[in-house]
Amino acid sequence: MKKWFKYVKPYLLYFILGPLCMIIEVIGEVLMPLYLAEVINGAVYKTLTTEASLWAMVKMIGTSLLMMIGGVGGSYFGAKASVNFAADLRNDLFAKVQKYSFANIDRFSTGSLVTRLTNDVSQMQMFINMMLRMMLRSPGMLIGGVIMAIRLSPSLSVVMAVTIPLLLAAMAFIIARGMPRFSKMQTKIDALNSTVQENITNVRVVKSFVREEHEVDKFGRANRDLKDAGMSAMKNMIFMQPVQTFFMYVTTGLVIWFGSQLVINNYDAGISSFSVGELSSFINYVSQILFSLMMVTFMLMFSSRALASAKRISEVLDEKLDITDTPNVEADAVIERGEIELKNVSFRYYKNSAEPVLENIDLTIAAGSTVGIIGSTGCGKTTLVSLIPRLYDADEGEILIDGRSVKEYSLYNLREGVGMVLQKNVLFSGTIEENLRWGDENATDEQMFAAAENAQADKFVKNFTLGYETELGQGGVNVSGGQKQRLCIARALLKNPKIIILDDSTSAVDTATEAQIRRAFREELAASTKIIIAQRISSVKDADMIVVMDEGRITGIGSHDSLMQSNLAYQEIYNSQISGKEENK
Repeated sequence: MKKWFKYVKPYLLYFILGPLCMIIEVIGEVLMPLYLAEVINGAVYKTLTTEASLWAMVKMIGTSLLMMIGGVGGSYFGAKASVNFAADLRNDLFAKVQKYSFANIDRFSTGSLVTRLTNDVSQMQMFINMMLRMMLRSPGMLIGGVIMAIRLSPSLSVVMAVTIPLLLAAMAFIIARGMPRFSKMQTKIDALNSTVQENITNVRVVKSFVREEHEVDKFGRANRDLKDAGMSAMKNMIFMQPVQTFFMYVTTGLVIWFGSQLVINNYDAGISSFSVGELSSFINYVSQILFSLMMVTFMLMFSSRALASAKRISEVLDEKLDITDTPNVEADAVIERGEIELKNVSFRYYKNSAEPVLENIDLTIAAGSTVGIIGSTGCGKTTLVSLIPRLYDADEGEILIDGRSVKEYSLYNLREGVGMVLQKNVLFSGTIEENLRWGDENATDEQMFAAAENAQADKFVKNFTLGYETELGQGGVNVSGGQKQRLCIARALLKNPKIIILDDSTSAVDTATEAQIRRAFREELAASTKIIIAQRISSVKDADMIVVMDEGRITGIGSHDSLMQSNLAYQEIYNSQISGKEENK
């Protein structure tokens, strides 16, 4: 409750006024049968005058209007409270996910996070709305109905003392069986969302491999799993209404049977303590009691699903952040030169894994130098550079920038000083200009044009009808792979970082364009440290230093010429690429 109260507190007035308004409606519900009893008794026993009829009408109409005001007010404040609660919770969830490290994100699937931020929050919103409307109304009707029924006829109330506990026992059994099924259903929604997200994101790959039928079958399986889980939950809950209706009619029938006998016996004996009007009121109170119990059980049914959603939301909020600012962080420390040093660094993606991804890495990169990293696929190149801006933290060893541990920089200042062009180039919905200004939102137009020109993106952008105002689809789907890479490089250049990392980010660019990009790097980013991960030796041949990696270890460091003399792995890569070129000729 302490966790959720922070979302209640700003709207506490709505949370209070909603139930209070519903109390007004409850008072009307309790009074109405009494007014009805007066009218029925007056009609049956010939005592109803015109004045009494008019007064009864005024009381019933006035009470109805008050009930309407209470009901509308309760619904309004309930909606205000629940919608604001959900909006704030959704904001906090999204903000928490933004703070996740790569390792945190790896623990949740994309589809699962989407479901938790949307469907699960909506489930809690609906439950809170219903709770505020029913929290006092249902118990109020129950208590008021019981008191009035006992007041009218204690002996006839024994019928409810028998049937209501049986009804509650049946409802408790149904709800206890249903709660685990709702949790399973939410998991199946995760799987379905993951399937949809993966398919839509990679639709071009699906079509290029003609795998539409496979994806349809895959979606069908996920959809069937969700349908089966939903039906399993609903089959259990579907018994609630018939069971409630059964007990309602049995109780009403017994009350009518014993109540009518009581009315007849009293009438024959000339006793007016329990008349036709009182029997009618008693039946109404029985209906109110049973109806309030039905509302309580429906609330419990919704609560079972809301509790499952709350648990899943808590998992996101309670996820311990792997990477945060450390206690010894120097808030004002910024990267000034860009010298990098890795001392005996090791890393595992899974802490209980026997084989490390990186092992005993020792590397020093001079400020302002250009360093190439080359090696076979999966040898740890991307992981190595991801440790520099603390996208992951090393398990062992230390990483220094300008002689200071990366953990002594604030995450903001550290990452602000490092520009990364990731292996998977990502652009966002919006204009080309909006995407480039991710690098520096305050950059001038001239600085933006210069960054695009240095990344060899300016020419093709100008060929678009709207130029830099061209709208990009989600993920940059309406530009080619090479154009996407150049826009991502321009975005990083606009940041003007002290360290820039290119993770195989020119693979879709022709060699002539790549050479122009490298030349721009040398001239425009002379003071910045440049790290280039590449598969082609031509991409790193002119680097000040080349690092050769194999199976998570550094197997060679040096210039192109020295590595050609001393490093067998580098020679094999070079020879395979040269022979490949000759075969292509």
